[in-house]
Amino acid sequence: MMSMLIAQVAVDNTVYHFDKIFDYLVKPEHCDQVKVGCRVLVPFGRGNKKRQAMVMGLMTAHDDYDASKLKEVSSVLDASPVINDEMVELVHFMKAHCFCTYYDAVRAMLPAGINYKITTEYSVVKPMEFELFDLDDERRRIVQFLLKKGSPVKKELLLDTFGYDDTSVLDQMCNDNILKRNDSTFRRTGDKSQKMVRINEDASTDNIKLTDKQNSVLELLTTVGSVCVKELCYYTGVTASVVDSLVKKGLATYYDDEVFRIPKSNVSQKRDVTLTDEQTTAYESLLNDYKQNKGIVSVLYGITGSGKTSVFMKLIDDVVKDNKGVIVMVPEIALTSQLISIFKSNFNDKVAVFHSGLSLGERLDEYKRVKNGMASIAIGTRSAVFAPFDNLGLIIMDEEQEHTYKSEGKPRFHARELAKFRAVHNNALLVLASATPSVETFYNAKCGKYHIATLTNRYGTSTLPDILVADMNEEVSMGNTTQFSSLLLENIEENLRYNKQTILLLNRRGHNTFVSCRNCRETVVCPNCSISMTYHSANNRLMCHYCGYSKNYDGICPTCNGHSLRFGGTGTQRVENELASIFPDARILRMDTDATMSKSSHEKKLSEFSNGDYDILVGTQMVAKGLDFPNVTLVGVLSADQMLYSDDYRSFENAFSMITQVVGRSGRGSEKGRAIIQTYTPENPIIALGASQNFEAFYADEIKIRKAMLYPPFAQLCLVGFVCDNSVKVSKAAGAFLNLLTESLNREFSDIPIRILGPSASAVPKVNNKYRYKIILKCRNDSKFRAMLASVLREFSKKKEYLDVTVFADMHPLEL
Repeated sequence: MMSMLIAQVAVDNTVYHFDKIFDYLVKPEHCDQVKVGCRVLVPFGRGNKKRQAMVMGLMTAHDDYDASKLKEVSSVLDASPVINDEMVELVHFMKAHCFCTYYDAVRAMLPAGINYKITTEYSVVKPMEFELFDLDDERRRIVQFLLKKGSPVKKELLLDTFGYDDTSVLDQMCNDNILKRNDSTFRRTGDKSQKMVRINEDASTDNIKLTDKQNSVLELLTTVGSVCVKELCYYTGVTASVVDSLVKKGLATYYDDEVFRIPKSNVSQKRDVTLTDEQTTAYESLLNDYKQNKGIVSVLYGITGSGKTSVFMKLIDDVVKDNKGVIVMVPEIALTSQLISIFKSNFNDKVAVFHSGLSLGERLDEYKRVKNGMASIAIGTRSAVFAPFDNLGLIIMDEEQEHTYKSEGKPRFHARELAKFRAVHNNALLVLASATPSVETFYNAKCGKYHIATLTNRYGTSTLPDILVADMNEEVSMGNTTQFSSLLLENIEENLRYNKQTILLLNRRGHNTFVSCRNCRETVVCPNCSISMTYHSANNRLMCHYCGYSKNYDGICPTCNGHSLRFGGTGTQRVENELASIFPDARILRMDTDATMSKSSHEKKLSEFSNGDYDILVGTQMVAKGLDFPNVTLVGVLSADQMLYSDDYRSFENAFSMITQVVGRSGRGSEKGRAIIQTYTPENPIIALGASQNFEAFYADEIKIRKAMLYPPFAQLCLVGFVCDNSVKVSKAAGAFLNLLTESLNREFSDIPIRILGPSASAVPKVNNKYRYKIILKCRNDSKFRAMLASVLREFSKKKEYLDVTVFADMHPLEL
């Protein structure tokens, strides 16, 4: 009985309502090459255009199976699987939980440098079965152009050269057997290799005349076996032509050896981990959880400066000795440099780095080092959750409460949820660490769902800093209209006098956060977005932080053409400038998105600050957490109110966390630290709780509010978003979706507990000339709810009148 191999694949670039696992017939010559986890090229759709696809499964069918309607796999793109069986299961998990396509999930897992791009190329059919003079002028010009090029030409170049909007003319020429179309794949980043040479095993110098230089090269090759050609020439003092001559005489052979582009990083001095009694108790608790091999989630809750990293290091050392992989995630690229320095001093080249600040080649090679077993520890931002370990033992999420662990683009995943999946699949331990755990995490720990280990004391001799609150109302009444209270300025001056360092937090970049007109009272807004423009003094431009639009500041109001514009609000650039005028001799460093755009800028700037090259560090949230500078004895929060009064149910939680974290940067060395919090509402209890780092008191109040208002952890939130370039249509689309949703709930899913809010315009209704609406669902995120919502999304996508409306579902949304 004949058997056929069927590949079950996830196809790239499909729409959500049409996305599924597709069956393709594997040609006999490809049967040994096609494996689960490999990418293939397949014909797709009516036009059979080539698309890349991931093999999610293989099935053997016999000759009684009707394969007449199956298309064949065109080619195999990978020599070996790029994802393992665990990651294939994770793709299915993400499809169900993130409401994305299968290939969206695949793409998120793979480093950008490994992805293929498919391009269409055209060439003249050979042998030519037509005469040029038989063609009309247009076709003749196309053929002559292709013949002159001498090789296949990309579609984009042809369209641009001949001014076509589409390929209809080219495709018709293919149908008439004049042109040939071919879909080819290429990778943006190739594997890096170096030229090597080795002595041939059967090499004999009998009857071969060699020069002195050739003899010296041969002697070295006989000793070392193989060596890089560059190194060989360097150590023997010969040119490459000498090596070439040995190869030509059959005494040696060239070959390519892959080399890895490893990101450069500073390596600190190796330090022995000595734990306190309290740290030892926490470590032993986590080690016991790890040894149970049950996929446990544990919370490491410790005040700032309590030495959580030391507990990690001790635990990681045990896991690495068991030959298991470790993932360490941090919320900001800025935090990776210090952590990498510490880890590389202890674990050397066993450490791989995962974050968007690396080049495409570096990302690709770090991924391969983990996959090939050359690195046992992966450190990075949320993308590190996809590190391709085959035997994962431990996952650590440092500052687990941070919003940056949530992806805002598709697939809209939260790294914590994927980390839980991987921990369960591998029977590994997941450690959620923070001085200010998320309310949901701490609730699960209180309920016994998660285990918990606690650190209540700072490590060594350091103690929590003294906290002072500056009432800015009093400053204004005394005529102080600057961004700095007199109390803060006095303390900065004192720090400068004694060569101590200062960190100032303001979570707004730019110079001024808005520009308004005194005449017409209008604010200058982005023409593409319903948001005010921010003034940046560094380039004298007004910039939109949503779509990237910018224009030169000319002082003219775009509404009334008047010359009465005034600046309002304060950003980090303005703080930097004002500090420089107040303290002209101070060395000031600014860290925000604008100042850290170049590669390795985070590491460079933080290293310079650590080395004492700067006196004052001004920054956004990236300087508020996880950093350890022993010489910092003063921290200033310039505007606590900015964090407290946002239109988000998590505003108190975020403000408490930010205040607690940034205050914890002070006094981590041998000297007592100070922290000054500036506010117009000093009576707000969150400020007092944050200043005293009393998380449990904050949690006790916050959990009551969450329960009363039915917010997480007592319900999960799902945002259904709608985007369209027509404001009327997007509103109607949201209404139509609501109707489908209520019909589905009334008809098939009447037992699902749910509350529906909306539809309504988003907080920022227009971004990049696209209008946005939303529906918010308070729900129980179980399989039944997800099945219901997925069915409504598919049903809505079939409505032809709303084909130009993008709809998506986002669990655990950052913006409501």
